[in-house]
Amino acid sequence: MYNFLPFAFFEDKFVPFAEAKISIATHALHYGTGALGGLRGIPNPENSNQILLFRLDRHCQRLSTSAKFLHYDISAEKIQSTIIDFVKKNRPSVSFYIRPFVYTSDLGIAPRLHNIQKDFFVYGLELGEYSSPEGVTCRISSWYRQNDVSFPLRGKISAAYITSSLAKTEAIESGFDEAILMNSQGKVSEASGMNIFIVRNGQIFTPGFEQDILEGITRDSVMRIAGDLGVKVVERPIDKSELFIADEVFLCGTAAKVLPVTRIENFSLPENRPITEKLREKFTAITENRDRNYQDWVFPISID
Repeated sequence: MYNFLPFAFFEDKFVPFAEAKISIATHALHYGTGALGGLRGIPNPENSNQILLFRLDRHCQRLSTSAKFLHYDISAEKIQSTIIDFVKKNRPSVSFYIRPFVYTSDLGIAPRLHNIQKDFFVYGLELGEYSSPEGVTCRISSWYRQNDVSFPLRGKISAAYITSSLAKTEAIESGFDEAILMNSQGKVSEASGMNIFIVRNGQIFTPGFEQDILEGITRDSVMRIAGDLGVKVVERPIDKSELFIADEVFLCGTAAKVLPVTRIENFSLPENRPITEKLREKFTAITENRDRNYQDWVFPISID
């Protein structure tokens, strides 16, 4: 059961969350013609009158870019100012998650993006640990990641998450915590809602954008942090067999942050994960604004 924040931004105003409702005839509900964002916020551990958002500017820019696939022109500045007002309105006191969403809001049945109304809403919910910090087990999904020739994977489009949902449920119902999807070329792409990294011989490897992955903001953060720590990161295709012999495997995403993988299929991975743990510790320190070298990644909002 989720604890939703009390107010949502809906139809260009703030309303109680329970009153933010759409019609069953809403276009996006039928055709997946929406684009979503997601970012975390926490109360500043050192200042109770301040909320910290992680990489707010990048999240707003990605959603603005995703909206272009829907033929919807909404600026990153508009999204950002709304999220700031949303946080001030709700004054969250615990760790939370924000979901901004753009969508085709007209009522109708014709699948199209032209001559149709679009809109934008924001809501949030309290969110602690998304998955067990001890790590997750994964299976190789029978479902494949979509291909960019037939789906706009450079956007965070809501329709894409049918594949993620199928893969996640398949994993859970077969005794695992998470799924790893391959792409149409049989290479490792990503997890159901996270990017993936492997560690071999002290180096980090991760699929590049050409492997049909989401352009993850946490992924970008992890790669930059690793480089600053002196760990080489290589973007290249990854074969399925490499997952089973890796020294470490970890996933990352906004909700899960940095998440170790303990087992893939019937292959157990080493319990010693020095690079993963170092990245987790560094990432946590950054999001809590305890690392001065990354303060430009943390957006403080005063709620006085």
